[in-house]
Amino acid sequence: MSEGRREEIEAAFAHLWRTGPVGEDWSAQADLYTEDCVYFDCHYGTMTRQQFGDWCGELMEREFPELYTVYEWHEVDGDEVVVLMQNRRDNPDPAGPPYFDFPSISVFRYGGGGLWAAERDYWNRSQAVEAGRRYRDACQRIDPEHPRRRSRRHWPAAPEWARPAGTPEGADR
Repeated sequence: MSEGRREEIEAAFAHLWRTGPVGEDWSAQADLYTEDCVYFDCHYGTMTRQQFGDWCGELMEREFPELYTVYEWHEVDGDEVVVLMQNRRDNPDPAGPPYFDFPSISVFRYGGGGLWAAERDYWNRSQAVEAGRRYRDACQRIDPEHPRRRSRRHWPAAPEWARPAGTPEGADR
């Protein structure tokens, strides 16, 4: 792969990450996919671009508003980007761990021109359920309104595009 192509893919991935997982603008993230893209989630199935945008907005804004996505690492392999992330909920209990995570892996296939042709997401349902249970238990004990507060306190230190602009690691957004 040429260095120019790798730089293009890296820039497109950083833009995608800043738009969706960090900026939580799921409709704008869906616009970063080709018209004929295929989105696949190992538990929710296959979706079109429009279905993905609608579903992701509903899931993240209404069903799980407390959940945010924290970057761990990524690798570019040809036109694919493999990324490991944590699906994170901040713990409302200051006496407990700072957050409850469950990991997931996504594979993005670049389509050119700043757009993505496919995404495949993989995560373990039992880990997700357990993290959710621990979070709900903490909320019930400490702050039942915590999910609506949408706290996002624990971002990675690097890279800069993996957290809200001007937000240092560990700061509220």
